Amino acid sequence: MSRTAGLMLAVLTMGLAGPTLVGAPRIQAPGAARASDVSAASVRTMLDRYCVACHNPKLRTGNLTLDAVDPADVGSNPDVWEKVLRKLSLGIMPPTGRPRPDLDTYTAVTTWLETALDRAAAAHGPQPGRTASFHRLNRAEYANAVRDLLGLDVKVTDLLPLEPAVAGFDNIAESLSLSPSLMERFLSVARKVSQLAVGAGANVPVIETFRISGGVAQNGAVIDDLPLGSAGGMIVRHYFPADGEYQITVRLKRGAQEYIVGLEHPHALDVWLNGMRIKQFTIGGEDRGTPSPAEFFGNILGDSAWEEYSHTADDTLTVRVEVKAGSHLVGASFVHAQVVPDGMWLKRRVRKGSTDVDATVTQPSVASVVIGGPYGRALAGATPSRRKVFVCQPARAADEEPCARTILAALARQAYRRPVTPMDTETLLGLYRTGRKQGQNFEAGIQLAVERILVAPDFLFRVERDPAGVAANTAYALSDLELASRLAFFLWSSLPDEELLRAAETRRLGQPAVLGQQVRRMLTDTRAKALAENFFGQWLDLRSLPQLRPDPQAFPEFTDDLRRDVQQETALFLNYVWREDRSVLDLITANYSFLNERLARHYGVPNVYGEAFRKVTLPDDRRSGILGHGSVLMATSYPNRTSPVLRGKWLLANLLASPPPPPPPNVPGLKEKGENGQPASVRERLELHRKNPACANCHALMDPLGFALENFDATGAWRTDDAGQPIDASATTLDGRTFEGPAGLRAMLVSRKKQFVEALTEKLLTYALGRGMQTADMPAIRQIVRDAAAHDYRWSSLVAGVATSAPFRMRTAAPAEADPRQKVSRH
Repeated sequence: MSRTAGLMLAVLTMGLAGPTLVGAPRIQAPGAARASDVSAASVRTMLDRYCVACHNPKLRTGNLTLDAVDPADVGSNPDVWEKVLRKLSLGIMPPTGRPRPDLDTYTAVTTWLETALDRAAAAHGPQPGRTASFHRLNRAEYANAVRDLLGLDVKVTDLLPLEPAVAGFDNIAESLSLSPSLMERFLSVARKVSQLAVGAGANVPVIETFRISGGVAQNGAVIDDLPLGSAGGMIVRHYFPADGEYQITVRLKRGAQEYIVGLEHPHALDVWLNGMRIKQFTIGGEDRGTPSPAEFFGNILGDSAWEEYSHTADDTLTVRVEVKAGSHLVGASFVHAQVVPDGMWLKRRVRKGSTDVDATVTQPSVASVVIGGPYGRALAGATPSRRKVFVCQPARAADEEPCARTILAALARQAYRRPVTPMDTETLLGLYRTGRKQGQNFEAGIQLAVERILVAPDFLFRVERDPAGVAANTAYALSDLELASRLAFFLWSSLPDEELLRAAETRRLGQPAVLGQQVRRMLTDTRAKALAENFFGQWLDLRSLPQLRPDPQAFPEFTDDLRRDVQQETALFLNYVWREDRSVLDLITANYSFLNERLARHYGVPNVYGEAFRKVTLPDDRRSGILGHGSVLMATSYPNRTSPVLRGKWLLANLLASPPPPPPPNVPGLKEKGENGQPASVRERLELHRKNPACANCHALMDPLGFALENFDATGAWRTDDAGQPIDASATTLDGRTFEGPAGLRAMLVSRKKQFVEALTEKLLTYALGRGMQTADMPAIRQIVRDAAAHDYRWSSLVAGVATSAPFRMRTAAPAEADPRQKVSRH
């Protein structure tokens, strides 16, 4: 560009129609800046005019100085320029009240900066970053690995502690340490799992209790895997360790003073095993004398026979049944009454929390199911796990050790995700011999060796070692076996299967065509559901939902069933987006969701009936996408009120990858009342809060996004007023964009769809690598997004882009100071 043209563009870029303040009209001058017109000189001029007043060596606002950086050489300071790019992309700098460029200039300069940064990165060569050499499996990965290795689906996650979330996820390598106490937990889990898999100790009865949360209203609920017409019940999947006799005991729900609920009329209770009824009981409706007076229920006792029956009526709800070893569905449910008994019944009131309810119209329901056994003579049985473990059976004593070698070599190869060495096999055979001697049988030896596999470093850790001869800080391609582990734990949160392992062992996986084919195959496997569940649940901060309890004083109509419904809606919606390979923009724009009658009524959606969830086309644009889901709206609220701040922060952090800075210390909380102690809406109270200069800048960034969602209360229900005042859902962002309500917010996000997809991709790559993002990763993220745009940003195109990107396929060698852990023996 000539010097004259550069000077003309510098004048143009400095403001076009003069300085523009937030909220002021935007006047677009003819010939507004385009990316092709921007130069390093014009960028320098813009920084001097709008940025250097704060970002200079004296003030160092945000620990950033821009007075000396050279736009002509962005590659020398990529950290600085990536920060500038992110702030400009969102239009969040300069701060409130300062002069700022118009929107066209923002767009032009950010496009120019992106291009310059990506060009500099390409010239430098791959910079894949470095994950930790030892990456421990988290508890979800451990459970899935046990399932795929041993064919054993047990609740391992209940036996291991929660991992801390770092960078938004619980699979970040640096946070997954292994303390002595945690190692003891892994040893305990390995012992239990290996015994279940092999069938060792099957003659020792074990009792397990499954409970329903006390807040769940089961009346009339349709329960998956139970027959239609079932009500007030539950169903569980239980692993039976051996062929034998087991006892199933049902306990019923209790109300005030521990009286069993719903005994006034007779009810049929069915006990189920794998969909077949094994026993039907009749409970209730018996004449046991005079009950307690209605007005003094629980304080004045009824007849002794009635009192005993009302507390012990479920003592006889026990059945013994022969069950084959393996995983089975066990259920208990009442038969939903289709008629109302004749006659008049004295109404009895019971107290539930702070509310009186009519006990005579309460359907009894199951509180827990207890499964115990095996009792008497038990056999290990032909379980899926035994078939997977015992690939051979010794016919005589001389065959035992060769068979053990075959069994353990096969298990170790899959568990360690690599070919086994002679040392691997000998180590396990030594444990086999010890167990064989102690237990005096072949299976005891196999059980102890399997236990050792489940705590071996090569099972517990994903190990990546720098190849010999690679210079420090040099990028290199992962080995095929390391790539197979990365891919399997990314897509399945589990071990590589035989096909993937074979492709790695034959050194074909690193070939682009083979890698792409494996990604497509693995995405169609049912195990890929783990990616949707683990990634979406953590990215959208939805794992806290089971613990959320809206204030019953503020929201007396909200029930635990409704809380489970909003969870189910989002789970079904996200699974649909993944399974149908929809565009990820559906997360914002989808005009459909998955509702049942109760949730539809809560949302105000008509013509949805029954307990079953189904896909529903939404009647308007209020609830399009996840921003209309009760799960998201509850997770970003307080128990007793909405929070535009939490919602705005959530949007910035999760959908735009620009989390605001933490609040300064000693910032006062939001007042409960407005001026002079008068009732005031949350918006009015936040306006008072923002008068504090320490709060103004960050709130100006977050609050407008949250205000647009104020029509949704803290439970996700639609409302039109707050504290007696009409809801004001209008908003103005720092870059002057105005919008109103959830529809306006959604349109604003769609106008920034590139930034939204980049934010999602950044989170997805963080999850895939198990480490936080670095400056050097940003060009790869932008390339993934550019490639996915040609496929309408479909879910599969983003996943494939991540799996074939340089950060995923490569690694940077350690600095010159050697990592001492690299020398640790894998044995």
